[in-house]
Amino acid sequence: MENKKPDHLFIFLEVFAQEGGIQSYVKDMLRAYKKLNYQGQVFVLRDKYPVDDNLVGGNLNFKGFAHASTMIGRIRFMVSFLTFLIINRPQWVFCGHIKLGVITRLFCGLLNIPYTVLTYGKEVWDTLPPKQRQVLVDANQILTISRYSCDRIYQSHKIDQNKIDILPCVVDADKFTIAPKPIDLIKKYNLENSKVLLTVARLWSGDIYKGVDVTIRALPTILKTHPNVKYLVVGRGDDQPRLKKLTQQLGIEDKVIFAGFIPTPELVNHYQVCDAYIMPSQEGFGIVYLEGMSCGKPVLSGDSDGSADPLQDGLLGWCVPHRDVDAVASACIEILQGNDHRCNGEWLREETVKKFSLQVLDNRLKELIIDKELS
Repeated sequence: MENKKPDHLFIFLEVFAQEGGIQSYVKDMLRAYKKLNYQGQVFVLRDKYPVDDNLVGGNLNFKGFAHASTMIGRIRFMVSFLTFLIINRPQWVFCGHIKLGVITRLFCGLLNIPYTVLTYGKEVWDTLPPKQRQVLVDANQILTISRYSCDRIYQSHKIDQNKIDILPCVVDADKFTIAPKPIDLIKKYNLENSKVLLTVARLWSGDIYKGVDVTIRALPTILKTHPNVKYLVVGRGDDQPRLKKLTQQLGIEDKVIFAGFIPTPELVNHYQVCDAYIMPSQEGFGIVYLEGMSCGKPVLSGDSDGSADPLQDGLLGWCVPHRDVDAVASACIEILQGNDHRCNGEWLREETVKKFSLQVLDNRLKELIIDKELS
């Protein structure tokens, strides 16, 4: 296999430089690819080198193009991209973000190489610049993560639905497990005798759709029924000062804990310390909901987004209008009462893993790649 020319080229903006839902999804997809009998090359614009031992070596070769000069990094990336296509003529190119789509369409068009565009959520939901829309129109395949994103792509861009395939997000059920609340975190965040609501999200001013401010505004109502509630917010970003100020204005600053950035290996304990995962958002999918339910925690999401897939259209959790403070408060009160079957942790985990395990992703990716070869 070492001397075999690569079958596929994957290009991404970043995989290891930051942590987030897209990066987690990409890593899961590449792990699934490593189990297949193909040789792949991965180019990553903003990374220097892979930092995940599970992805290094074997049938995947990585090259990062991060540079002190953004322009030099981009030039090197584009030159290497085109050179690789000319020399190796891979069977297929997987473009990992619409922002890399224009150059992918140009190079693959010149060399008559088919390409797939990976999509995730908001970046393709609404009207795109003409050149980016043409990337989707001319793509041989579009992969997206949920039924909702599939529908939005079609509605906004009138793309042939037959070439849009769903490759869902999944959860590592061996890592995200049901366990007693970690004593160290209870002490660290002063959560003794508390009911804990949790959100894991970027706190960027451009991402207020995550709904952290909505949950904060819902807390005064929740506290009337459940005065021992505390809200643990995991994440960092430039919106945190505004959110802190909001807690002060509402007089609940002692009820909201901003934990800041937490490395992925430590996230499991944070899910385990909570009583419910709350994120009234607009997600392309929402891996965090899977992680919460795999840990046996009831979840709350928005009601008009890709979270319909992990919550299985409300079968597994509460779906509410994502900016409706009263609806969030009412649902949280109901969740904390714990009488609904959707609060049954063992059942939640079982139903989640049944549809969204790593094995499901392995099988689906294999199926999609084989289908392309036969088409």
